[in-house]
Amino acid sequence: MKTQWIVVANASLARVFKREAPGGALLPVATMEHPESRAKGSDLAGDRPGHEASDFSAGGTRFEPRTDPRRKEHRRFAREITERLDQALAHNELGSLALFASDPFLGELKGALSEPLLHRLQAAHNSDFTSLELGALEQRVHELEGRA
Repeated sequence: MKTQWIVVANASLARVFKREAPGGALLPVATMEHPESRAKGSDLAGDRPGHEASDFSAGGTRFEPRTDPRRKEHRRFAREITERLDQALAHNELGSLALFASDPFLGELKGALSEPLLHRLQAAHNSDFTSLELGALEQRVHELEGRA
């Protein structure tokens, strides 16, 4: 087996591990943080989204924002993670990939994967294990892989 990389993530934290053998120990590769994903949407945008006073009438005009500022940050973080994975792939460090991410961030992450990474994706689980200690994380990952 080539080296398997495992990403455990939510919208503000990603922990990347690798292992050399099936069921082997998880070895930390990187921890990535994105505090902007935790910020309120109003803190990310300069003004109230979708409001405009276009004339002197009593009522205002309201437009819905194209993309929620928080969702934009989630997508940005997903791209940062996949860029790191693409670098590992380019250096022939990544053989296969498994994702464990919270909902809906798992969708953002899968959507950001490049075509070569998609071909190496073995599993994607809707589970947020970012807060688990390494021993508990290894156990949970092993349990979910046993079901697949």
